[in-house]
Amino acid sequence: MQCESRKIVLGILIMATQASHVFYGQEDLSLEAQCKKRNTMKDSEKQKDSVKQKDMHSESSSTDNSLLVTHVNQTQDLLRLQRTCRSASSDSEDWLSTHSLKLEKLTLADLIGQGTAMLEEGGRMTEKMNFSPQTICHFESRLSDALECYHQRLRWLTEDSKKAFGLIRGTRVGLLIDESMLNSSSQKEEFQSDLMKLIDEQLSFKEKLYVLSFGASIRALWPRPVDVNASSLQELKLWLEKLQPEGGSNLLHALKKIFSVPGLNSLVTILGSCPDQPFELLCDYIQQSTVGQELITHIITYRCDEHVPLAVLKNLAQALGGYYHSYSPETELYTSQDVDELLEETEKAQNLLHHVQTLRQSGPCEELAYVMKQISTEIVKGHLTSLLPKPPKHEAPLTIEFPNLDKTSAEWLKVNGLKAKKLSLYQVLAPNAYSPVEEFVPILQKTVSSTIHQKAMVQLEWHDGTVKNIHVDLPFLCEYQKQLGRVVRMYERRVEWLSLASRRIWGTLCEKRVVILLDVSVTNSMYIIHIQHSLRLLLEEQLSNKDCFNLIAFGSTIESWRPEMVPVNHNNLQNAWRWALGLHCQGSRNVLSALRKTMEVDFKDKERHHSQGIYLFTGGIPDQDVSILSDYVAEACGGCDIQLNVCLFYVGEPHIDATPPARYASRTDTAAAYKEITQASGGRFHWFGETGIYESDDISAIIAEIEKARNYSQKCALLVASLKNHSQKELEKAAVLTEKPVMLKQHQPSKFCPPKPTVPSVARMNIKDDLVREKIPPLKAQKWAPLNSRAAISPAADLLRKEWTAEQKQKTKTKEAETAMDLFYTESGNRVGSVFSKYPPRRGLRRPNSSIELPRKDRVCSSQEWIANYGLKKLKMEIFRSIGPICSHQKAGQRSASARHCSTLPSITVHGVVRHLWWTLREMETYISSMEMLIRRYVQRLQWLLSGSRRLFGAILESRVCIVLDMSGSMGPYQQQVKSELVLLIWEQLRKHCDSFNLLSFAENLQPWKEALVETTEAACREAMRWVTHLQTQGSTSILSALQKAFSFHDVQGLYLLTDGKPDTSCRFVLNSVQKFQNDKDIKVHTISLNCKDRAAIEFLKKLAALTGGRYHCPVGEDILCQIHELLTRGFILDTDPALPCFEGDDLKKLAQEINKARTFLRQAQFFRSQLQKNMNTEPKTGLC
Repeated sequence: MQCESRKIVLGILIMATQASHVFYGQEDLSLEAQCKKRNTMKDSEKQKDSVKQKDMHSESSSTDNSLLVTHVNQTQDLLRLQRTCRSASSDSEDWLSTHSLKLEKLTLADLIGQGTAMLEEGGRMTEKMNFSPQTICHFESRLSDALECYHQRLRWLTEDSKKAFGLIRGTRVGLLIDESMLNSSSQKEEFQSDLMKLIDEQLSFKEKLYVLSFGASIRALWPRPVDVNASSLQELKLWLEKLQPEGGSNLLHALKKIFSVPGLNSLVTILGSCPDQPFELLCDYIQQSTVGQELITHIITYRCDEHVPLAVLKNLAQALGGYYHSYSPETELYTSQDVDELLEETEKAQNLLHHVQTLRQSGPCEELAYVMKQISTEIVKGHLTSLLPKPPKHEAPLTIEFPNLDKTSAEWLKVNGLKAKKLSLYQVLAPNAYSPVEEFVPILQKTVSSTIHQKAMVQLEWHDGTVKNIHVDLPFLCEYQKQLGRVVRMYERRVEWLSLASRRIWGTLCEKRVVILLDVSVTNSMYIIHIQHSLRLLLEEQLSNKDCFNLIAFGSTIESWRPEMVPVNHNNLQNAWRWALGLHCQGSRNVLSALRKTMEVDFKDKERHHSQGIYLFTGGIPDQDVSILSDYVAEACGGCDIQLNVCLFYVGEPHIDATPPARYASRTDTAAAYKEITQASGGRFHWFGETGIYESDDISAIIAEIEKARNYSQKCALLVASLKNHSQKELEKAAVLTEKPVMLKQHQPSKFCPPKPTVPSVARMNIKDDLVREKIPPLKAQKWAPLNSRAAISPAADLLRKEWTAEQKQKTKTKEAETAMDLFYTESGNRVGSVFSKYPPRRGLRRPNSSIELPRKDRVCSSQEWIANYGLKKLKMEIFRSIGPICSHQKAGQRSASARHCSTLPSITVHGVVRHLWWTLREMETYISSMEMLIRRYVQRLQWLLSGSRRLFGAILESRVCIVLDMSGSMGPYQQQVKSELVLLIWEQLRKHCDSFNLLSFAENLQPWKEALVETTEAACREAMRWVTHLQTQGSTSILSALQKAFSFHDVQGLYLLTDGKPDTSCRFVLNSVQKFQNDKDIKVHTISLNCKDRAAIEFLKKLAALTGGRYHCPVGEDILCQIHELLTRGFILDTDPALPCFEGDDLKKLAQEINKARTFLRQAQFFRSQLQKNMNTEPKTGLC
């Protein structure tokens, strides 16, 4: 049946190729001439090839008349068909290896490689591909041509002698003929006819020939191999005609004889019956006799299907590494290895063509998942790394540059830093700085302190905490600030240079002996092109000036480019790049083994050399504990000049599938781990991602120097402003002393009646004094003018006067209660005197809080608790603390305020009302700096809440918790996201901050991970992670059953309910039931909503959280994160920065409200500062209020 089916398939293929049969007639006619030419040119293989090319050219020229057609498409089809026929009829022995789908790049992988892979969020590959119509059509055309060529090849293999004996390979052939096929006359004639065709069509093209027949005995035509020529071929034909059958088939005897003949490279055995010896014995003998020889074996059965089964024939050929062929003239059935292999390749091409045609009909942007699942399961199981988009000329040779010898930023600042250039503020001011002196003067019998000349000197706090009297030279400080500006611009250029090209990825390679460690673990499979491209940039731009180098790729195992470091030259760099192109990602991340290989092999003589560096290029947490790696690095690098530098690239959270990662950590924990490792060796840390550089020691050092320069510039500006302020105050005091006698002639204070305000002043007096509750638009400073006392008092002003009078009475009573006086009589004049027995308390001026203590690390607590400890109110950073009383000139209808306010306190104009400030310009600057620092810390807290697993689940506060997961059918779109974030939650929060935990998924039924809380160990976390990977969404949402089960866990303190909608039952019923559960156990339920559009579900989850004292959380979407990414990175400092979006979650909402309040205070402080600066320059010289 198998042979019949094969015949049917061949018949179909032959029928499909009838249209091109005309060309084979020409092929057959030229066969004899070709044979003669090859017989005369046996000494040179090259000459034979040239003759073949010449014949092909003459053949093509002889068929030019057939191309004289009128239609261009017909001409192209004839050309392609003629070219296909010639290639198909080629008698090359390895034809299929040179015309296979893989070699022609016509496989599914090649098709997918011509498409554009689609990436999902986080840069992960999907099974979706985009194809252009031209790509599909061109691939289909090439595949059709290949199929046509396969059909022609099949026809050629099933013609004439190849049908009976197959394709004979080799040039020096030994032929064994079984005489049993000559028993009957009809069979003898047919067999001899087929042998004659074999001689004419194939054996005539060989170089040497040796023929042997076997039966009960053996008979050889020649004693040794003879050259193939016309006479030898004629002699062979005559000998075949005289052959007579003998009994038996002693194949073993014939093999012994032919193996003793030297010079053969091909053995053809034609069997007509079953040999006398078993096939196992014959196979062993042939294998032993051909050891060390390049002998091609052909096993051919002719009319002996019943005696030698096809399976036995195939096994024998496979064991010998040769070829098999079976032919039966009665049924015209034939089977050969060449035909089978070609049929298999044809079937692959037909299947692929069918899917390509389906893909073309469905459109150029269709999913290829169906195609991959149906055809190429290997590609589906893989990670499609070959389909990743590649940069231009990715596989081209390197273009090597010779860079300058780079330095680290620390070394560069030793030459170009502020201290090295003698531009430190304290270095500049040192010649004009004088320490205050306080000495005891004997003549005066008291201690006298030195004073400063306020017109030319100011006081400045020195870097050691002492106070110096500074002589301010204005032109000198102006020139100093210009120098600082030029230096800052140079630093900014350095930062820009460090952020370009390969330095953006690797930093600067400064050492002379370098080893590069490449992380090729399986989690980086989708980023292998990025890793290779990063290495290419490094090899081209920074390695050509080194002494020696080596590359080491590590996953679970270590693969080194060279056993040890080699010198840097052009050939070695090119070879290293070619080696890197063949890297594949597999295994975990065995950093320790890579470091050990580097230290113990490449740097085995590290004590003898200087300037040595290891650059670890990785994308995740190592397999080993950080403490183990730090200890090893510190010990290995101790006592020698070698540093470990880490280049960390952030690629997002690992994609959770059936194979979870070996270890799990958030990106901040990963960065902290590698920082600790680099500090152990005194190296540098560099962290970058798709959006830019997150952290770099080189850039941080330059930024710190820039901040120092800006700080010096601000202090210079404060020195100049203080000097101007002192000079202006001296002028004001002189003016006051000049006008003081005139002021003394006015009415006594006891008889003073406040002037009547005008109508505009009443409107200004009705403005609220609480500036915190209203937004202050930018207002211009207004000069004070005396009010018109003739205007009538409005009712509003009279009401304000009464309120002010009551307030003053209350203050007077308070002062009287706090003050006590004793009376006495004087000796002369009978007068009464008084002294204080209890002095009135002195009112201290309100000063801004300049010493704010904020935590460096984020505490695991709710935003409500965090703000209670570090909020604006707790830190006393409200802006209204700076606002003093209203200027007495503006208090119409009241008693005059103390004149000391207008003479000592600065004032500003707000909404037409002149208000005094408790703070000076310098104190306002201090408040603004503190507020900016506080806002940055608030933003850092906000980033912490939006990072890692806290983005989806919020912060886990309790130590014994249960995570309740909604796995209903509506959670299908969120399934992969929930799995990834849940694995991150296990390692990032539960493993670190919780004592015990449990997981519970629910849909129609409950699926707890464990029946009780489990201690948070590494083994338990791994088991929980594996449980998470098998979760599937289905069914309805039975929240009440899940909560009831979770409340039943012993010692549980907090439940975290993650869902996307309302429960299946009544919301009120669920809330009432939870209230009953809460009466028995005081357990907080924190709710998390994945659907922020269903307002009814959101209100239900908010009520559920508020009922139990928990928190409601709603994850922030990707669109909102993209909008506020720059603000979170830079901080909310500029006035033009937009406001934060309205967060739904409790923690994010409360923190955002505090940030908005702080920004409001900052804008008001900046407005007050601008008013103070303007008043210092424009305020007129006036008397006392």
